[in-house]
Amino acid sequence: NLSPHDVAFAIIAAGMVVAAIGVVTTNNVMHAALFLVMVMAGSAAQYLLLAAEFVAWVQVIVYIGAVVILFLFGIMVTRAPMRATASQTNSQRWMGAITALGLFGLFSAIVVDFVERTRFVPGDAGTTQAISSELFTDFIVPFELISLLLLGALVGAIALARKD
Repeated sequence: NLSPHDVAFAIIAAGMVVAAIGVVTTNNVMHAALFLVMVMAGSAAQYLLLAAEFVAWVQVIVYIGAVVILFLFGIMVTRAPMRATASQTNSQRWMGAITALGLFGLFSAIVVDFVERTRFVPGDAGTTQAISSELFTDFIVPFELISLLLLGALVGAIALARKD
């Protein structure tokens, strides 16, 4: 007994899975970035299905509109080769596949447990007021830790990009 909401969720999720596989399997870095745009757009669509309009538009504006564009500019400015120049696989690909399957099983178990214990009711969970209230009261420390993590990633990227 699937509702139209469930069918739309499944279709979008299937598209996101296909695009995510495209991100990691394509040899062209520009195609990988465009597949990433498709994954993030699907994520925004899922947020819309969950009645979290604010989060959906933040996803579009910040991630698709800024981060992916930054990736594309970085690719073009650094004149990185568009295609892989060497083999992208090595002898540890089977260990990576086993690890990926293990993580998939773990995350699936967590999601199934969560879904069994809770029932989502669309409401005001995605409003700006509800999000800001939660973010700046209960989640202020994780919010600040993420900003430090992003700062560290930025400093590391600059250190790796320097030639001297």
